[in-house]
Amino acid sequence: GQLYAVRVLLGIAEAGFFPGIMLFLTWWLPRAERVRLIGVFLVAIPLSSAVGAPLSTAIITYLDGFLGLEGWRVMFLLEGVPAVVLGVICWFYLTDRPEDAAWLTPDERRALTLALEAERAELAPAAEGSPWRALLSGKVLALGGIYFGVVYGLYALSFFGPTMVAGFSERFDTEFSLVQTGAIVAVPFVAGAIAMVLWSRHSDRTGERRWHLAGPAVAGGLTIPVALYVDSPYTVMLLVTVTAIGIFCALPVFWHFPPTVLTSAGAAAGIALINTLGNASGFLAPYVTGWARDATGDLDTGLWIVGIVMVASGVGAAVLREGPRARSGETSVSRSAKPSMQEQ
Repeated sequence: GQLYAVRVLLGIAEAGFFPGIMLFLTWWLPRAERVRLIGVFLVAIPLSSAVGAPLSTAIITYLDGFLGLEGWRVMFLLEGVPAVVLGVICWFYLTDRPEDAAWLTPDERRALTLALEAERAELAPAAEGSPWRALLSGKVLALGGIYFGVVYGLYALSFFGPTMVAGFSERFDTEFSLVQTGAIVAVPFVAGAIAMVLWSRHSDRTGERRWHLAGPAVAGGLTIPVALYVDSPYTVMLLVTVTAIGIFCALPVFWHFPPTVLTSAGAAAGIALINTLGNASGFLAPYVTGWARDATGDLDTGLWIVGIVMVASGVGAAVLREGPRARSGETSVSRSAKPSMQEQ
């Protein structure tokens, strides 16, 4: 009961953190460079899993009894410390807007502020600024549905990756220790981290967004059920790695779209709703996958559901449309901002 209560409190803290960060980044990042820079930020997700899986299993295995605590308690203690320390640092270091940042030069503050103000002015007539209207907007709900599909795949990968590797012992007659399982599970996340950075850079370089979101989502959705029918653990991990690459390439490109339809207070409410709808998959995915496993005796049906949901998300992304202001604004703002930066 105590563990459940603390986990609920952790969920409450996380619920405000991610949409707050996404809103914060829209106050700082010009649209022409936003996907690349959000990719740099979001790369922490696959990297934390890539490092965290083997690190967590190592802590549980080798630090059991440290300070008189079981290994899993030591893991929670040690892995919670960096978040607390960084939270205190951010409180003093970060500022809400570029114009308040003492760690930027006056020319940098002016160039960045002018670029962002020009973007907001161009998008304002087509974007939703009312929080209540944003919550009822069909565009926001559609974006929430697309995000649901991508995050559904992410949760499935995170929750059931270790289970899939553990199942190799029965399926392929292999045996891995807890630490080895953590190392194997880390492989798709390492590949996803690298691909995320490269893909988001490519999206900004070309200025194309829709297919940079739809393509990875569909590719990830198609590969995860195929992994059920191959006859080698290496091929399974290759396909799961492609799935991870699809998920992590889609994430930073997705967050290009909400600021093109939301502004001011509407952005805060709309981004929060999109994040809520997406993370509802974290509640549903374990239940659906667990139900499917109970009903069929294996993970196959659950992973087929993951694939279908991700493909549906990719199809939804393929029909996304940006208004003419969003497309023209990206070019004009980026061009107007760059000379100011270069003059400095």
